[in-house]
Amino acid sequence: MTSFYQSTRDDQLHVSAKQAIVTGFAADQGLFVLPNLGEQPFPLEQLAKMDYQTIAQAVLERLLPDFSTVEIKAAIAAAYDHSFSDPKITPLRSVGDFQVLELFHGPTAAFKDVGLQLLPQLMQRAVAPDQQVMVLAATSGDTGTAALNGFRNQAQMGVSIFYPDGGVSPVQQRQMLTTNGNNTRVAAIEGNFDNAQRNVKRIFNDAKVHEQLATGTRLSSANSINIGRLIPQVVYYFSAYQQLLEQGKIALGEQVNFTVPTGNFGDVLAGFYAKQLGLPIKKLVIACNQNNVVADFWQTGIYNRNRPFYQTLAPSMDIQVSSNLERLLYYESDGDTQLVRRLMNDLDQQGQYQVPSELLANLQRDFASGFTSDEEIEITIRQVFVDEHYLMDPHTATGYHVMRQYQQQDPETPMILLSTASPYKFVDAVADAVLGHHAESAQATTQQLADYTNVPVPPALQKLWDLPVVQAPRLQPDEMAQWVVRETNEVFKHD
Repeated sequence: MTSFYQSTRDDQLHVSAKQAIVTGFAADQGLFVLPNLGEQPFPLEQLAKMDYQTIAQAVLERLLPDFSTVEIKAAIAAAYDHSFSDPKITPLRSVGDFQVLELFHGPTAAFKDVGLQLLPQLMQRAVAPDQQVMVLAATSGDTGTAALNGFRNQAQMGVSIFYPDGGVSPVQQRQMLTTNGNNTRVAAIEGNFDNAQRNVKRIFNDAKVHEQLATGTRLSSANSINIGRLIPQVVYYFSAYQQLLEQGKIALGEQVNFTVPTGNFGDVLAGFYAKQLGLPIKKLVIACNQNNVVADFWQTGIYNRNRPFYQTLAPSMDIQVSSNLERLLYYESDGDTQLVRRLMNDLDQQGQYQVPSELLANLQRDFASGFTSDEEIEITIRQVFVDEHYLMDPHTATGYHVMRQYQQQDPETPMILLSTASPYKFVDAVADAVLGHHAESAQATTQQLADYTNVPVPPALQKLWDLPVVQAPRLQPDEMAQWVVRETNEVFKHD
């Protein structure tokens, strides 16, 4: 099997899996991909007898070829044996006539925990003894909280998070400001997620920034542009299928569909990786909110970010440049790095690109798409609770609405909806939908919603209101680089 990663924009730019994780981002601004992704398929015939950790071992051994079996096993144990509240890690629930894969049983109650509990463990086994790594991430809410939790007080590492001021939920913001690790830093950014993400990418490629960092210090990423964040998410697609087998709802080899709420495209791309490894996925259904650039792209082949930006009830999806789509373009164009480079240059310079018709046909073969308005999100949360006594967060509700639209085309194939966060992370929006109002504070609203619904509040969110809060500086995007230099050198000054 191919033992190296390469850039999506240059097939001659090769690194090992460990280098890809520590670096996070290719020097030519491309993303790292493993050529010949499906060359060593997953042993599907053994899946029915596997637990989550065993599935993870099989997936990571195929996608991280220069990590040893011992390293992978130790990293998985450290990530998952004690930090999730459900022994299945990502349990599958039957709700009415569909299945919900609950990805929010980790320490910050969102799906990002699956990747960000494991990424620090992988990075610790990849970083050289004389190196120290500052991990950067732009966040629309959940990545920041999960990265701060995962990297907090890890040796040789620091983590700096940038979130759009006013663009995350009150609970998400409080989670970030109460992490309080000796190596954690948080800043609010004027603008939206795309402003933050664009500048984080620039920092990675800014030679002046690197020159000002202490000797032996490097920068890496906690966003899903880092393959060490993305690969752990492949596991729960296999786990969902294993649980369907265990429940007797499908036979081995039977096709299934997944609907995935989508922002930066990492979550749904992980499903494509699972399909390439042999999981019988018929269709991956992409669910967008009102910032529906990806849904439009799937219809027209034109990706155009030159459009109004909306702050919606599903803020973690308030994104107009879905970075991980670049990896999919690489695979669906049969590894055409020149095409990917040209498309990404067009996006950077003109704000849009158009893919060839053959590439669009390939995308439409594997994926479907749709979007959900704020009004439809609110109606969905209320209706599913009334009908099924199941409480959804706004992102899961976005997925539910698009799922129901798609099922009109294919009502027969078993459908799994990915639920990306606890409803209590977006408690104001959920309370407005279910109760018709929310209280002045998120803490009071949480209590009211729990009392009314009898849906338990995750332990991490119950304790949130008693933790000390730090103040986050408010930066202009062009101030981010020097802030990174200052805070990175501060974190590592004791070394």
